[in-house]
Amino acid sequence: MTPRIVISASRRTDIPAFYMDWFMDRIEIGRFEIVNPFNGKTTVVEATPETVHTIVFWSKNFDPFLRSGYGQILAKKGFHLFFNFTVNSTSPILEPRLTPLAERLEQAAALCDAFGPGTVQWRFDPICFYTAGDGSIHNNLANFDAIADRMETLSVKRCITSFMDHYAKIRKRTAAIPGFNFIDPSLEKKIEILSHLKATSQKRGMTLFACCEKTVLEALPAGMDIAPAACIPNRYLVDLFGGHLSFQRDHGQRTGRGCGCMVSRDIGRYQDQPCFHDCLFCYANPSCDSRGTQ
Repeated sequence: MTPRIVISASRRTDIPAFYMDWFMDRIEIGRFEIVNPFNGKTTVVEATPETVHTIVFWSKNFDPFLRSGYGQILAKKGFHLFFNFTVNSTSPILEPRLTPLAERLEQAAALCDAFGPGTVQWRFDPICFYTAGDGSIHNNLANFDAIADRMETLSVKRCITSFMDHYAKIRKRTAAIPGFNFIDPSLEKKIEILSHLKATSQKRGMTLFACCEKTVLEALPAGMDIAPAACIPNRYLVDLFGGHLSFQRDHGQRTGRGCGCMVSRDIGRYQDQPCFHDCLFCYANPSCDSRGTQ
C-alpha cells in the first residue's frame, strides 16, 4: 500500500493569508503543477483525499482562511488539516505588516475551536537580536510568556523555536536601514534563552522543540533535553489522524543542521506568489520587499 502524502502550504509563501482562492481552485482541479525554484522543472502533485493524508498550512495570519470557511470546506472533502502558526512578539521593525498580536491569538483560538488544539503547532520563530538607531541591543522575546499563557488556555501542546540565520540576502536587505544590524548571540546566551523558554513552556503543559539548532542542542547541559523540531511531523500526524505516512526524513531541508521534517510536497511558488508581510528576517522571499530593498 502506497502511503498518502503530506502537502506543505507553504514554506515559500503565506498561502492562508494571500493565496487561498488559488489553492482552492487547484483542490477543485485535483492537482498542483509546481515549478522547482532551483532547476525550473515542473512536477504534478495530485491533491485528492485519496492521495493526500494531511495538508499542513503555514501562516502568520489565518484571518482570511478562517473568515471564508476554507478549513471546513477542506475537512468536508476528507482532508486532514494541520497548522503551523507563527505567532511572535509585537515588533513593527521586524514584522511590520502583521495584524495585532491580540487578533492573531484570537485566530489561534478559532483554529483550536474548529479543528482541535492538537492540530495547531505554535512557532515562535525566529528569535532575533539586533541593534537599532542608538546602538542599543534589542530582541523579540518580550511577549513569549504572554503568548504561552494564551496557548495554555487553548490546550496547544507544541511550540517550535529557532534563532535567526544571517543569510546574505537578509544582510543586503538590512543594509538600507541606518544603524540596524542583526546580532548572532553567543552559544551561552542561546542556551540561557532556550532554558527559559523550555521552563516557561513546560509550566504550561507544552513541549518545546528547536528547529535547525543542532549545535545548540548538543551543547545543552545534562538534564536539559530539548528535542529537534519537525515542522512537518509525519509521526505525530499519524498519531493524530491515523492512517499511513512515510517517515523518511526530508533531505531537501537542512538535515545537517538538525531539521527533523519528514517528506512532504510543498506547493508554494516563489515566482508569482510573493508574501506581503515584509518580515525583515525572511529568507524565503527574495523577490518582493515593499520596503524598497532586494
